Amino acid sequence: MDNEVFKTWRKVVGLTQAQAAEALGVSKATIENYERGSRREDGRPVEIPRHIALACAAIYHKFGPWRIEEPKGQSPS
Repeated sequence: MDNEVFKTWRKVVGLTQAQAAEALGVSKATIENYERGSRREDGRPVEIPRHIALACAAIYHKFGPWRIEEPKGQSPS
């Protein structure tokens, strides 16, 4: 996932930078860096980690946090 795809993802799912930061568990400054493609401080390139790209896909498809559900009528063994 590159910075333009990331920026498009955020706009498609309708999140502000602050909301995207909260949903992905990162700071707003990190979101800004991802969208710019480089760090503001020194201009070094920023790579969007695979786990962030996967989380973006999960949010796009409206997947909630992972949890194990017991079948109805059965108690855990």
